Amino acid sequence: MRVRIKVCGVTTPEAARAAVEVGVDALGFVFAESPRRLEISQALEIAAVVPPFVTRVAVFRHPAVAEVAEVLAQFRPHLVQVELDDPLTQLLGDGRLMLPVFHDTEGVDSEIERIVAKVPALPGVHFEAAGRGGRGVLPDWNRAARIARHAPLVLAGGLTPDNVAAGIRQVRPYAVDVSSGVESAPGIKDAQRVRRFVEAVKQAQDTQAEVDR
Repeated sequence: MRVRIKVCGVTTPEAARAAVEVGVDALGFVFAESPRRLEISQALEIAAVVPPFVTRVAVFRHPAVAEVAEVLAQFRPHLVQVELDDPLTQLLGDGRLMLPVFHDTEGVDSEIERIVAKVPALPGVHFEAAGRGGRGVLPDWNRAARIARHAPLVLAGGLTPDNVAAGIRQVRPYAVDVSSGVESAPGIKDAQRVRRFVEAVKQAQDTQAEVDR
């Protein structure tokens, strides 16, 4: 199975264009407090250079419902990446728009199984290290591998061009998500690092396909 690739935290049209040109499947537009935070007008400017079949993901961290509603109305993302809570669940309907974020903690395996069973329309689950994302910290890949057996898992946190192949081999994720691992400075994507990351993912999945035959 092909491993999808998301580059999170694009901050310029040039960064988005460079990522798309090397085959990235999804781009993350950050609306949370971060060096990568965007205003809606900035996100729209970047999205204008993104082809229609590249997934636009609006990224939040414990936002107000009104904030998410405004982004949905004006930016119109394909997915909303956010920690689950009841008001947001009601806003996002049956879950098809939601990529829920889960952090690496004891018992999260059971929590994810419960949520996926309760909301079967979820397109996947986003799994990262405990605490705030975007810090380059790896989650427990053994736990991630167990979760990936039961749900389409987006592996995030601490991935780089140098370790993503190992993550794919161990976890067998549906997708991988990179941010700081392809930056020259916080919020500044390095086109060559993005290219190396994509190449590493493709090489890893080709190798895995040979092993699985």
